[in-house]
Amino acid sequence: MGNYLNIGNAGFESVKKGVYVDKTGMILLNKGGRNMGDFSVLQMLKDNINRVMIGNGRTLDLLLTAFIAGGHVLLEDVPGTGKTVLAKSLAKSIDAEFGRIQFTPDLLPTDVVGLNYFDAKSGEFVFSKGPAFCNILLADEINRATPKTQSSLLECMAERQITVEGMTHVLEEPFFVIATQNPLENLGTFPLPEAQMDRFLMRLSMENLDVQKEMELVGRFLKEEPLAELSSVCTKDVVVQLQHACRDVFIHPDLLKYLVDVVQATRKHANVVNGVSPRGTLAFVRSVQAYALVCGREYVAPEDVKVVAVPVLSHRLAVNASHDVAEAAKRVILDILGTVELPTENWTGR
Repeated sequence: MGNYLNIGNAGFESVKKGVYVDKTGMILLNKGGRNMGDFSVLQMLKDNINRVMIGNGRTLDLLLTAFIAGGHVLLEDVPGTGKTVLAKSLAKSIDAEFGRIQFTPDLLPTDVVGLNYFDAKSGEFVFSKGPAFCNILLADEINRATPKTQSSLLECMAERQITVEGMTHVLEEPFFVIATQNPLENLGTFPLPEAQMDRFLMRLSMENLDVQKEMELVGRFLKEEPLAELSSVCTKDVVVQLQHACRDVFIHPDLLKYLVDVVQATRKHANVVNGVSPRGTLAFVRSVQAYALVCGREYVAPEDVKVVAVPVLSHRLAVNASHDVAEAAKRVILDILGTVELPTENWTGR
């Protein structure tokens, strides 16, 4: 048996090398032709999410990149830009368990991970799982919770496990956290500590819509609710397979050296107090591999590095800035990309 995708009436037009469709309209991924199958799955995910979302193509690509790379995402933008809708659209596109936590100042760690309670009927303590026991977790307005509650996610995000009263519970793969926060509102919020910021593979923001796209948005939602009608197009097992395939994406040694040089430059930059850590280096490498896969390639190109660098590295920097620290960190990364020499080579060769 293999991993199946429900493509409904898409028919045999979606069939490519390594992808087989049976009589019921289900797609089967064959490991022998895995790469082309991977590309088809990712394109189907994007097409399905775009049935709800308008614009934000780059943000969607990077969100899928973080998912395939096995990381987590912090969506940071003002209210009403579609952060929660994007997260829900991804969750509904995959046949996996979805959990949502609305973070508030009175939220407790046990409201996130669960707790042991005494069952009078059995005379024993029973563990009640929290909403973090899922495959895709939406942590809405994460900066409204206290640091103690925020830290309850650290073990989940870093080690894919939850420990309660000495008992460790391993989370099922895949496990993907999408956290949202409003960067403009400070009243009643608690900034995420640097240790937790570093746990996020990427920090993303939504893209502004031009007049044409906003008119398309109004027309799409005028009489229908696309999110409510959205159905899954792949299983969680397929996502795990994609995460494994990500590690096979080829990256040329010269380009790998360039990635390391970029990270090293963050530790020597005049406006940086604390540069990117070795954990950030590994995250950078895995992200460019995943982005290449999302773009339909089996190898990393220099353009992948430039697209991924700011979302992956900027939130890991401690910069000399009195205000708008996030923007200052982005400028540092862009400055480094403009100064570190990019090697030239045939990136497809092995």
